Amino acid sequence: MAGAFGFKGCQKIRGPQIRNLLEAKDFFLFDCDGVIWNGEKAISGAAKVVSSLIRQGKNVVFVTNNCTRPRENYVSKFYRLGFTDVMLEQIFSSSYCSALYLRDVVKVRGQVFVIGCDGLCRELQEAGIPCVEEADDPDATIYNCALAPDVKAVLVGHDDKLTFLKLAKASCYLKDPECLFLATDNDPWHPLSGGRILPGSGSLTAALEVASGRKATVIGKPSRFMFECISSQFRGVDPAQCLMVGDRLETDMLFGSNCGLDTMLTLTGVSQIEEAQEYRNSELTTNHSLVPDYVVDTIADFLPAFEELDEQSN
Repeated sequence: MAGAFGFKGCQKIRGPQIRNLLEAKDFFLFDCDGVIWNGEKAISGAAKVVSSLIRQGKNVVFVTNNCTRPRENYVSKFYRLGFTDVMLEQIFSSSYCSALYLRDVVKVRGQVFVIGCDGLCRELQEAGIPCVEEADDPDATIYNCALAPDVKAVLVGHDDKLTFLKLAKASCYLKDPECLFLATDNDPWHPLSGGRILPGSGSLTAALEVASGRKATVIGKPSRFMFECISSQFRGVDPAQCLMVGDRLETDMLFGSNCGLDTMLTLTGVSQIEEAQEYRNSELTTNHSLVPDYVVDTIADFLPAFEELDEQSN
């Protein structure tokens, strides 16, 4: 579709170009952190963009690699930040999609050992998937701790209470070649205020991959499975009619490319246009999948286009 508007990759668009794009697309996929909000502050104009898209009859979903909270908590956060028309069915987190993968794809029959926050375990439990209960003595070590029987999968997500014992236990379970090794996502880090960073699920997964000598199956972006989850719950989703809007080249733009979607980078989060241009100019063709079709400063750039569309319809 980018070629249809005469743009080259990584083209900054505004005004009539955005309006044409909005008219051409039926399905909009948004990342959350860095696109819809930053922490507990909504991106200026984002709530109005979402409500305007819905009012225009567009399908809107949110695809996030943040696995720390169940979808119900996301609905509460949307509402708290002024997004009053977002429903549970529009939210696809890596924890929710991991639960669907375990229940519907591999049909796991046994317990799942989770390295992750309570929100990840809650999503699994709501899908009817039993998680290993941690009840070790504070002085337990891998030499004397109990290992749960019938562990059929190890799932790694973000875990701010990761211990060496958890890592060691997971490594033991993965000695069984029949035990699945899954990761909610492979995000390496997340930005914090003051220039600090928070190690992401990908860094924890990498440690376990080294310890176990195995590679994890990644469920979240940039894996295609999240789009398959959306396609299974929304009828008639055509990749050519979709636009993926995100702030991270290595996850959001690659996800869109892997799924055959047009992509848009917004500059309110992690990646900046200079990085995208470097990938575009790279001699490595694999880097070209990280290049967005379109770039906007913020999704609030959509708002003038909505005003034009409203004027046309009146």
